[in-house]
Amino acid sequence: MKIVAIANQKGGVGKTTTAVNLGAALAEKEQRILLIDLDPQGNATSSLGMPEFEGESLYEPLLGNSPITDKILPTRLERLFLIPADLDLAGAEVEIARMDDHLLRLAHSLRPLRDDNAFDFVFLDCPPSLGILMTNALAAADELLTPIQCEYFALEGLVKIVRVIQQVRDSGANSGIEITGIVMTMYDARTKLSGQVVAEVRQHFGERVFDTLIPRSIRLSEAPSFGKTILEYDNAGAGARAYRALADEFIKRHRSAPAPLPQNS
Repeated sequence: MKIVAIANQKGGVGKTTTAVNLGAALAEKEQRILLIDLDPQGNATSSLGMPEFEGESLYEPLLGNSPITDKILPTRLERLFLIPADLDLAGAEVEIARMDDHLLRLAHSLRPLRDDNAFDFVFLDCPPSLGILMTNALAAADELLTPIQCEYFALEGLVKIVRVIQQVRDSGANSGIEITGIVMTMYDARTKLSGQVVAEVRQHFGERVFDTLIPRSIRLSEAPSFGKTILEYDNAGAGARAYRALADEFIKRHRSAPAPLPQNS
């Protein structure tokens, strides 16, 4: 089982869109996926058409008051499971910060899943901030997947993520965390800027960058408002094709994991 944090401290880059649709595409390819919504706003939860839940988030497991296995819910998609989010998670940030092992609360919570090996991949959909929940995700994850919008400040955001990863390593919370994937999102082939940004990110991060480009798509933007993945909402469209291609590439990469990212990148 691999635990993958899907994170970017910048909002609006397609992070939750990628977590939900890559998860769905992998489940379609017979991978067992658990999506954990770590964002108190609950966008991943609503994107899957799940109702609002009270007391079913990761809040109690993070505080050590409930086993994580009690919070796993099935979705309507076969092999895709969810731990939803609720507003209690916002309060968890404050309570966890007071604990001596505050960086390791999520890692401790996830240990039973590692022992059971019931899933092929666990996706941690992180909030768009550099707070306690994101740092807990980086401390618990085997790897980091970062969606980056094809815009001018893309590299600036990546530099910040790399710094945070280094801080997590230096703290001793997770010396093995690496960026293993960068997904370029909202790509517009009609503009020079998109191509230039992709080329620049690839120049700096090489094979970390997925070949698959996620297009800018109205359908991808609309799907969450209907509580559907893009595979359900526009099955044959460009967005669905892109996330299926990304899932193929993701599986292939995990059969032959790339070399670690240099420490000084």
